[in-house]
Amino acid sequence: MNDLETLRFELADNVARVTLNRPDAANAMNLRMTKELLEVGIECDENPNVRAVLLRSEGRMFCAGGDLASFAKAGDALPRGLKEMTVYLHAAITRLTRGSAPVVAAVQGPAAGAGFSVACAADLVVASAEAVFTMAYTRAGLTPDGSSTYFLPRLLGRHRALELILTNRTLSATEAREWGIVNEVVPADELDARAGELAKQLAAGPTWAFGAAKELVMRSFSEDLESQMEFESQAIADAARTEDAAEGIAAFFEKRRANFRGH
Repeated sequence: MNDLETLRFELADNVARVTLNRPDAANAMNLRMTKELLEVGIECDENPNVRAVLLRSEGRMFCAGGDLASFAKAGDALPRGLKEMTVYLHAAITRLTRGSAPVVAAVQGPAAGAGFSVACAADLVVASAEAVFTMAYTRAGLTPDGSSTYFLPRLLGRHRALELILTNRTLSATEAREWGIVNEVVPADELDARAGELAKQLAAGPTWAFGAAKELVMRSFSEDLESQMEFESQAIADAARTEDAAEGIAAFFEKRRANFRGH
């Protein structure tokens, strides 16, 4: 993927390292970035060598959200442009969320608007102690996108989700961890190493089982108990057919670390 302008994509040790790369524009999302996010999302979903995704960004800010400068230039064409952008952004989030590879977000600085939304959609979030999180949409007279109205109520409940959306309250990294948005907070100079270590650990795991587990959790919010347990029954039976399950069970009895291959 050498034709990317707003992102960098690197694949090593089964970890796809996706870097938002518009640091001079606070990594704000324009049409080009949303298109490239979809390209990368499809690559991560389709490439069997991708067994974990590390989402990070270049520069001081993780992502300032939508590129308001380009929004201002669009004038009366902005509604049409936003519909096009969200088609690509939302499809990208679907590919990453529905894909088997776990997604780790490394948030080094402010995550606002769509930047906050993308972080919420990740499976695990590691934040620098210098990171902050704010929705910011209604501050510009806009409404949330990028999956935030799906994930935030599930992470926080209705009242806290609306508090962030309506007041644009800014959460520190520590507050975001206490609220359940962030999994870990580390010193700024340790963020890349810790997030990379976590992504590498996940890339060595049973990728099919990870994907099925992600899907089960997603389903759980819309299913009743008996339906959810039936999906669990189907998933664990399907998992038992994989080579990784055979390897994991054998490793348990042989008292060694399993060598999962992702299938």
